[in-house]
Amino acid sequence: MADGILRPPPPSHPFRWIPEFLELGRQRFRTQGRMLGSSVVVGVVAGLAAVAFSIACDVVVQIALEGGAGYHAQAPDGEPKLPPLLELTTQFRPWLLILIPTIGGLISGFVVFRFAPEAEGHGTDAVIAAYHHHQGSIRPRVPVVKLIASAVTIGTGGSGGREGPIAQIGAGFGSLLANLLHLRPAERRILLAAGMGAGIAAIFRAPLAGALFAAEVLYRSPEFEPEVIIPAGIASVVSYCTFGAFFGFAPLFSTPPMTFVNPLQLGPYFLLAVLMAVLAMFHTRTFNGITYIFRRLGIPVYFKPAFGALLSGALAVGLFYVAAQNQQVLCVLSFGYGVLQEGLRHEASLSAVILIMIALGKVFTTALTIGSGGSGGVFGPSIVIGGCAGGAFGLFFHEFWPELVPHPASFMIMGMAGFFAAAAKTPFSTLLMVTEMTGGYELLLPALWVCAISFLLSDEQSLYTSQVENRARSPAHQGSFVRDVLRDISVRQFLTPANKVPLIHPYESLGSILDRLGESTFSVLPVVDDNSRLLGVVNIEEAHLASQAPHMSKLILAEDMMRTDIKPLRPEYSLDRAQELFIQNDLTALPVVKSRDDPTLVGMVRRSDVAMTYLRHVHGRRVGEAVAP
Repeated sequence: MADGILRPPPPSHPFRWIPEFLELGRQRFRTQGRMLGSSVVVGVVAGLAAVAFSIACDVVVQIALEGGAGYHAQAPDGEPKLPPLLELTTQFRPWLLILIPTIGGLISGFVVFRFAPEAEGHGTDAVIAAYHHHQGSIRPRVPVVKLIASAVTIGTGGSGGREGPIAQIGAGFGSLLANLLHLRPAERRILLAAGMGAGIAAIFRAPLAGALFAAEVLYRSPEFEPEVIIPAGIASVVSYCTFGAFFGFAPLFSTPPMTFVNPLQLGPYFLLAVLMAVLAMFHTRTFNGITYIFRRLGIPVYFKPAFGALLSGALAVGLFYVAAQNQQVLCVLSFGYGVLQEGLRHEASLSAVILIMIALGKVFTTALTIGSGGSGGVFGPSIVIGGCAGGAFGLFFHEFWPELVPHPASFMIMGMAGFFAAAAKTPFSTLLMVTEMTGGYELLLPALWVCAISFLLSDEQSLYTSQVENRARSPAHQGSFVRDVLRDISVRQFLTPANKVPLIHPYESLGSILDRLGESTFSVLPVVDDNSRLLGVVNIEEAHLASQAPHMSKLILAEDMMRTDIKPLRPEYSLDRAQELFIQNDLTALPVVKSRDDPTLVGMVRRSDVAMTYLRHVHGRRVGEAVAP
């Protein structure tokens, strides 16, 4: 320019992007790698917990139901089964199916209400509540209490499933691991949900469904929690492989070959979906109504599960005699999966009347067992209810329209999927779970049809009362929607100019630094060179620690104790971005520089000012409006 000729600025270094790229990659790997590793650990523990829970349930069943009452329920072909623990030749004594569940209810009630009252009920609902209302926190003792109480409840004849307990067990470990690693509440919620999905993936051999279930079950509307899906998917794959290493990888149910080749079959499937929606409404109202009655019942909470188990056992034995002592109806107790396996084989002894009796009986035994405070899941009973009702409907249609319903067993599978989709508001994960449990992927299209219609026709009542309508109504996300407003507010509105902030130079002593901090209202002061370019910051806590060694204080300079790894703000940054940097730097104030390429100090911004603006927007106040005391 000295010769009067205007020249372009010198070109930037061609490889200046490499350090920035490496730094970005390092930060991303640190964040994503931590979540990846945590998800793997959660998956391993959830898989091992599923193994332990499955063994515990089988041990209690062999001792209580088989050894005590002489009742041997058929299990699905893919169900892991321990070898007999004892050589028992006990004669079947149906009256003990009243006494044994009652004893199990007493034990379960004492364990739960003495050590972890939040472990009562079906587990998944408690996990959903922890996600939305408790920042993903579950007490460490809950998984242990849940495992013991659920194994006793279900193993002694209580009507419940394994998915609720194992979901709470896996979620509890996810919460514990997040606390041990000092993760943020948002990350703790993700690991909580990932543990829930991993437990379900293992116990039902359904990894894809487990991952989607964890993201879908949190809401009543067809909405997903997107940040949950990937960690839950990783944890579900690991837990599935861990469980399969012990018990194999076969689907839970074996099914005959079934295909969908005639679009006219969608007509009977539509009627089935309507039936499942109506039956789901009846089930949710019965379940929630009986739960409400037991909560208002004037007896000690320790005895409520025993009373519910007593009524459940009496109902099962009553159905046994009404059905001319047909043991198939006793599937209203415990797991009840055996009747579904018989139906999928198209056993001639399984009539539509028996299937309807089981479906309706299971509605009440499940409500009495879990609604009274017993510990067990609701997914297992739901697929029995929906499967039996769908099987009865399929037998009816097969009798009159065999060309449209060539496989009555297909209606049993569709009934499982449609009923739970309507009762739990989880249409997508349910259709995948049922297809993975049965290995019947040929019926994926009609399963989607039935699940979608039954979900749309269902009402707002759900088996999971802790579900919220959508993300906008979740307390876990109440702040995320304010961020859109905060993006319109820039850092420069809260800037304290550099000429009003005490500046520290790298050659100043510790004594001088302490004097400047004592005179300033900032607990963090910038360190600059002679051209006011930012070099780092000095924190009051670090200065105080350094002053504890008097013999060294004269030797310590600002450049020895300043932090140089901070990421400063820029005037154009939004408050949304400022919040992120405050959290990342973990400081009460941050310096503001001109630009990325010009580190000249512009001023300082306090974290408290940004936080106050955030809270005002949460409560509907504008910037500058006073907060009432």
